[in-house]
Amino acid sequence: MKAARWLLLLSVSFLLPARADLTIVQKIEGAGSISEMTIKIKGDKARVEASPEVTTIIDSKSGEMLSLLNDKKKFLRISGDKAKAVAEMATRFGGEKQPQEKPKLTPTGKKETIGGYEAEEYSCVAPKFKASYWIAPQYPNSAAIVKQMQAMTPASWSAGITSMPDYRDFPGLPIRTNINMEGKQITSTITAVKQDPLPDAQFSAPADYQEMKMPNIGKMLGGKSEKTRDEPATNSPEPSARP
Repeated sequence: MKAARWLLLLSVSFLLPARADLTIVQKIEGAGSISEMTIKIKGDKARVEASPEVTTIIDSKSGEMLSLLNDKKKFLRISGDKAKAVAEMATRFGGEKQPQEKPKLTPTGKKETIGGYEAEEYSCVAPKFKASYWIAPQYPNSAAIVKQMQAMTPASWSAGITSMPDYRDFPGLPIRTNINMEGKQITSTITAVKQDPLPDAQFSAPADYQEMKMPNIGKMLGGKSEKTRDEPATNSPEPSARP
């Protein structure tokens, strides 16, 4: 389950254009009960809908992330600084060293028609995962979408989601992405792209949702307990009464 979540985050970061209202629908294979994912973009914010229970809202400018627990009407807010701390701790606990340079895309020479568009496969090998991207340069507005991909990945994420390629080098839209991590593979394929206006309300927590406290980062990652500014202070026990 942990690997599936990281793979989905990687797939999301590969497909985040900006500066216009945009909806991307993807077919997901290999992620258990998740069979479809919808990404909605408005300005610097992205809304990721992978299941009815949980919705994720990402602010690429501040790095802030909101996790909406729709069935409980609650939400968890992770600030940009906190997201960076989580990413750095995940890297440290996982024993991973930050790579010296971004991996490069290498064309394999394979071609295939996907969704009516001719696509060429590019491979990418990193210490923690292997990926292949079927890139369709003739996809409508492909150049404009790819131009914004790098900007829509929050800088605070780079410490945890390492070894990511530089999307400014992509020659077109990755219409299909295959990512293999820890022996598990997830494939995402774009099935629809819409450019209809999206309401601002979809990119913030609903007014009737209750905010949750940020849990201990160290405990989240299975490491040493670490207090955070978002956690309530632990009250010290009262001293026993002297006789």
